[in-house]
Amino acid sequence: MKEKKIKSPIEKLSNTLFTEKKIEFYILREDLIHSTISGNKWRKLKYNVLEAKAKGFNTILTFGGAYSNHIAATAAAGKEFGLKTIGIIRGDEVKNLTLDLAVENGMELKFVSREVYREKDASQYSNCYVIPEGGSNALAVKGCAEIVDSIDVDFDVICCACGTGGTIAGIISSTDKKVLGFPALKGGNFLVEDIERLLDDSNVKERTTNWQLITDYHFGGYAKVKPELIDFLRTFKKENNILLDFIYTGKMLFGLYDMIENTNQLNGKKIVVVHTGGIQGNKGFEERFNIVL
Repeated sequence: MKEKKIKSPIEKLSNTLFTEKKIEFYILREDLIHSTISGNKWRKLKYNVLEAKAKGFNTILTFGGAYSNHIAATAAAGKEFGLKTIGIIRGDEVKNLTLDLAVENGMELKFVSREVYREKDASQYSNCYVIPEGGSNALAVKGCAEIVDSIDVDFDVICCACGTGGTIAGIISSTDKKVLGFPALKGGNFLVEDIERLLDDSNVKERTTNWQLITDYHFGGYAKVKPELIDFLRTFKKENNILLDFIYTGKMLFGLYDMIENTNQLNGKKIVVVHTGGIQGNKGFEERFNIVL
């Protein structure tokens, strides 16, 4: 990883709904950055990997669930940039395609109980550069701030999915335009404090009025899917030839389309949505729920 900034392509989407509502709608293809370390995972890991190397660490340790894109991406980054990786995994030992990919990329997995996991204690592991669950810290915010640099069209609103808050914090820190975040977790309002903390850590806490969380489209929680979401993902792929993920961008776009169709608050706006990647995680969900997009 180098400090050189990566620019993602942006595509304009068209349909009768957007025409009716006089909306210009663009999707920023952060998912095309890298086959495995894609989207916001690349952005979050970029400066953390550089920091680890600068400080002489040869191992990165991080945390995640059994279907975590962050775990898979960190393993891939470690392999690509010459660092060992350790993943502390929440819950009983399991095998799935996401964790298989992490192991194939050299990650050592440590399964711990949910009680132990909550402590996020890395003290027993010496000489490790520790990245938090989801990858969100001040360096991740710095990396995610570069997302906005790829947008070469005029816009009024930028939308992204939210997990641990690092991506939206980076976007908030780099634009004065309206930012809408769509939490993938139930009860996503808890993220407000996390996002403000990340902004504070990144010395941009004073900018707190240009963003809003839309908490109605979590579909029951992080690892939950419902038939209407699956139908939306399939239709979106058919109409736009763009694959979305089950957990983040898919839910965000479902919610945004619903808002556009059933409210007037986005009428006449120029909207950019950020495709934050995570497509590799689809394999685990398709395996778990016997779904094919």
